[in-house]
Amino acid sequence: MSPSSTFDSSTSNGNYPSNAELNKNFATKSLESQDLALELDEEGHLLDHNLWTPEVAQQLADTLAVTLTDDHYLILQQVRAFHTEFNHPPSTRPLIKYLMKTLPEMQISNQLLQQMFNTGLVARHVNRIAGLPKPPNCL
Repeated sequence: MSPSSTFDSSTSNGNYPSNAELNKNFATKSLESQDLALELDEEGHLLDHNLWTPEVAQQLADTLAVTLTDDHYLILQQVRAFHTEFNHPPSTRPLIKYLMKTLPEMQISNQLLQQMFNTGLVARHVNRIAGLPKPPNCL
């Protein structure tokens, strides 16, 4: 990857919102879902991934201007399955390999996930929408 094509998380790059823009959405550090106040960390990840629902996923996806479809939910289910199987949230490469294996009909690639989830920070935001913590190697 050339230096000019790397994603700079401190400023908007192309059509993707910057981390600073996204973090403004989490100033309250909570979501309302089915009469529950769900606590978020400072970057918008659920503090208790067991409280995740499709409704919560859509609320989190709204911060990226993404309307979730059946294909999004298939991916999110597999991200959560990865977390259950390996006991940690997936980083980008393992995530893509896992999705290629479990959803071969979708022809998963990093570019496809960037387009679907409107972000250059695929692992971070797919895990966030799936209700999981930020992967440990994400900046």
